[in-house]
Amino acid sequence: MRQILLAAPGELVERQVQRSSAQTGEALVRMRRVGVCGSDFHAFAGRHPVYTYPRVLGHELAGEIVEIPKNENGISVGDKCAIDPYIYCGSCRACRRGRTNCCEQLRLYGVHVDGGMQGFLSVRLDLLHKSRTLSLDQLALIETLGIGAHAVVRSGLKKDESALVIGAGPIGLGVIQFAQLAGAIVRVVEHNPWRRKFAALMGAEAFPQINDQLADVVFDATGSSESMSNSLEHVAASGRLVFVGLTKDPVVINDALLHRREVTIYASRNSCAQFPRIIRMIEEGKIDTTPWITDRLTLAEVPLRFKDLPSKSRLIKAIVELDDSDV
Repeated sequence: MRQILLAAPGELVERQVQRSSAQTGEALVRMRRVGVCGSDFHAFAGRHPVYTYPRVLGHELAGEIVEIPKNENGISVGDKCAIDPYIYCGSCRACRRGRTNCCEQLRLYGVHVDGGMQGFLSVRLDLLHKSRTLSLDQLALIETLGIGAHAVVRSGLKKDESALVIGAGPIGLGVIQFAQLAGAIVRVVEHNPWRRKFAALMGAEAFPQINDQLADVVFDATGSSESMSNSLEHVAASGRLVFVGLTKDPVVINDALLHRREVTIYASRNSCAQFPRIIRMIEEGKIDTTPWITDRLTLAEVPLRFKDLPSKSRLIKAIVELDDSDV
């Protein structure tokens, strides 16, 4: 089968490997769609603090079941599924508290273990989430939406509270989506005019720069240490600040301001138990992912085209499509 390997920063290579087989207690999934995440771009550039090399990228995943043991989840051969990429242990302190996204042994497909940019993948049964009605494109976007959904849950955002989202990349757009669904009044700051327009079409007030208006909850989805350090300035007294983006650089906090306004700061890591909820919401028409996919490429095109994607001014989400030639 075809496999695309990030051998080292800046070095994507295609290779042919033996077809995967299902591991004990797992299903064999034929990969059909792989979303390209901003963290994949950072891994390609060597700037991400978590990725290890060499690595098969791909953690925004949708596929079709090829082999599966008897199970109580109602999943059968031929079913289309979104794949939750967070492989948690289930027994550590965080997992016992239901915080599987903070598992002490957490591994992610495409980050710590090889991901979906290959013909087949063996997946633990509890990480499979099927839908009879959603398309493969929609299923591949569940993980991206889950990041924003979890961030809004972490924040405790309430109806009629004001929310400021800094950064309108896919993660920031996901935050906007779920902040609106929570009934908040949402403003967005984004330098890229195309993404700013996209956020405005979602119903959010969008600005190129931050003004002096404070917000009950500020979500920083930039991954920029400078922006994250400055974001505290925009939180109202007794408000909350949520770091959704990730950086390996130090974030400096103005302690006097933190104490004066008694701000609560949250880290929001990955997604936690959001897949069933998001699938149901898309099925019910509460979320429309149709405009999100702006670029498509085949698996064979990844080594040539991947490096140019981050520089595209109108990029929202790129999707890799896998076909018969990849297996």
